[in-house]
Amino acid sequence: MLAARAMSQIEKVPVLVTGGAGYIGSHAVLALTDAGWPVAVLDDLSTGFRWAVPEGVTFYEGDIADTKLLARIFAQQGTQAIMHFAGSIVVPESVANPLKYYDNNTSKSRTLIAAAVEAGVPHFLFSSTATVYGEPEIKPLTEDDPLSPVNPYGMSKLMTERILADVSRAHALNHCVLRYFNVCGADPQARSGQSTAGATHLIKVAVEAVTGKRDHVSVFGDDYPTPDGTGIRDYIHVSDLAAAHVLALEALIAEPERSLTMNVGYGRGFSVLEVLDAVDRATGTAVKRVQEPRRAGDVPSLISDPSRVRAVTGWAPRHDDLEAIVTHALAWERRLAEMRRNT
Repeated sequence: MLAARAMSQIEKVPVLVTGGAGYIGSHAVLALTDAGWPVAVLDDLSTGFRWAVPEGVTFYEGDIADTKLLARIFAQQGTQAIMHFAGSIVVPESVANPLKYYDNNTSKSRTLIAAAVEAGVPHFLFSSTATVYGEPEIKPLTEDDPLSPVNPYGMSKLMTERILADVSRAHALNHCVLRYFNVCGADPQARSGQSTAGATHLIKVAVEAVTGKRDHVSVFGDDYPTPDGTGIRDYIHVSDLAAAHVLALEALIAEPERSLTMNVGYGRGFSVLEVLDAVDRATGTAVKRVQEPRRAGDVPSLISDPSRVRAVTGWAPRHDDLEAIVTHALAWERRLAEMRRNT
């Protein structure tokens, strides 16, 4: 773990957050600004929201593959680090429309990385995914486990991981790949949360059902090789994930010759039915459940071994409680409904 003294001496360099008006990106922006980092956001607003970017944060609307815009941002901001969240994230959609995912998640990321190298940006953090592991056994996954994605979403992310590895060997760009497990919840202060229409995240769907936006929650598959037949996932609070990004950035700056690949999760899993039971307990309601066939591209279980991120950065989750996660998600859903009524 980096020594506390070394961490305290790290200069807070200008950071560009791509996709910073989206769900995870906006929480990373909050974590950075709360800690005093200079931040700019680049987002095309295809799924993000301009209001999700805090006041005082420089915002650029545009595409991550717009090299002229990137050059202008780097020059104006003096960018020294990039947190790259922009991309497409829906697994079934990736199966139906793989070209979209290889364009948004791989080709455009390659353009962004090339622009960073050209401008001499020294640090790059990449938002990857646990789906790069494919269909693993039901056990905590380490970063050294085999990588075998079973859907275009996971493969598009893995391809960008490989690009970064090769580029870091050839150029003065160190990077950190953070492989997320199932991100959920919302900022505890209700400053941001999952806001995209038609979201497929289980807890988001469940709190929409609680607030009447949906009339049920679909349970996709009941014949997985798990104790109750439903898929098991490692659910991580989005604010804990954002905090891990800030710590990972500090690690890159402290050791510029080193690149990192780290899982970010809690190290334990819950099934779909266990999550819905937690929603019922936290809200005092009984969410209607409708059994559906399995979705294309889904796997039985994904559980992290987060030992490396804890050891390297000292990351310690603050919101590791499923019912607290549900409570934060529900508070955001109610605030979002109020915002929509007032517009």
